[in-house]
Amino acid sequence: MNIIIAVLIFGIIIIVHELGHFLVAKKNGIQVDEFCIGLGPTVIGKQIGDTFYSIHLLPFGGACMMGEDEDRPEQNAFNNKSVWARMAVIFAGPFFNFVLAFLFSVIVVGMSGADIPQIDSVQKGSPAAEAGIKAGDVMTSVDGDRIHNYREFSYYMYLDYKGGAIPLTVDRNGKEIAMNVTPEYNKEQNQYIIGITWPGYQKVGPLKTLEYSFREVGLQIKITVKSVGMLISRQLGLQDLSGPVGIVKVVGDQYNEAAKYGAVTVFLTMLNMAILISANLGVMNLLPLPALDGGRLLFLIIEAIRGKAVPREMEAAVHTFGLLLLLALMVFVMYQDITKIFL
Repeated sequence: MNIIIAVLIFGIIIIVHELGHFLVAKKNGIQVDEFCIGLGPTVIGKQIGDTFYSIHLLPFGGACMMGEDEDRPEQNAFNNKSVWARMAVIFAGPFFNFVLAFLFSVIVVGMSGADIPQIDSVQKGSPAAEAGIKAGDVMTSVDGDRIHNYREFSYYMYLDYKGGAIPLTVDRNGKEIAMNVTPEYNKEQNQYIIGITWPGYQKVGPLKTLEYSFREVGLQIKITVKSVGMLISRQLGLQDLSGPVGIVKVVGDQYNEAAKYGAVTVFLTMLNMAILISANLGVMNLLPLPALDGGRLLFLIIEAIRGKAVPREMEAAVHTFGLLLLLALMVFVMYQDITKIFL
C-alpha cells in the first residue's frame, strides 16, 4: 500500500509537470509529438491531430515530447518558435508544480488551519521569559527576517542558529516589540530552545487560507533553495541526498504513523508530502544544470542575449552529458537509500 501511494503521488506530480509543458506548447502553436502517461512500452495510444496520446506500462509519471534538440523545417517545430515562446514552454513545467503545491496547500490549510507563529505559553525562568516574551505574542521577525509561519522559527533554530542572542520581534496587541533572546542548550532534546510552546494549527478564514497557502509554497521553495545552498557550501554532503527509494520509505513511514489517527490524518499527511515533493521538483528542475528545465532555460537566455541560438549539436551534447551525470547520481543515491534501509 505504501509503495502504491508513493507511486501515485509521484505520478500525479510528474504528469502535472509535463502537462504544463504540453498546454503552453499547444497555446504557442508548437508541435507536440507525443504526450504520454507512464513510461516503458505503450499499452494504448491514439493519434489526435498532430499529437500521439498514449498510456504506457509503468505508472511512473509521463512525458511531453516536442523535439527540443532537433532542427525541423516545419513552422510549428519547437525550435522555429520565438525564444520567448520556448522559454514559456520550458518554464511551464516547474511552474505547474508550484501551482499544484498551492492547490494542495489550499486543501490542507482549509482543513487543518495555518501554523501562525503565535506563542501559547512561556516556561517560567526560560530565556523567552527573561527576554520579556509573553503568551499570546505573535513572532513577526527572527534575526532580521520576517516570518509568517511557526515552522520558519523552528527551521531557523535547527538550520541557522549559530549561538548568541537572537534579535526577535513580536506583535503584542497590534504593537511590534523588539527584544533579544539567548537560547539555551537542552540535552534531552539535543537542541537549543527558548522555552515556548506553540498552540498548533489555527483555523483561518477564506482569504487567510489563500494567503497561508501561498506562504506554504514559498516556505517549501525557500527550504529547498537553502538545502541546495548547503550542498554547494558542503554543509550537507551526498550522504544527505535522498532519491525515489528514500522518498518512498519516508512516504511509507508517514503513512504508517498517520494511519494510527484515521483516514483524515492520512489524507492530510499525504497531501503535505505531495506539497513538499512538488515544490522540491519545481525548484530542482529550475537549477541551471544540463538536461534539466533550468539548463534549457539557460541556453534560451543566452540565445535571447546573443540574438542567435547556441549550435543545436553543442546544446544537445551538453544535455546528453548532463543526463548521464544525473543518471549516475541517481544510481548512487538509490544505492545509498537501499543501504540505509537494510543496514
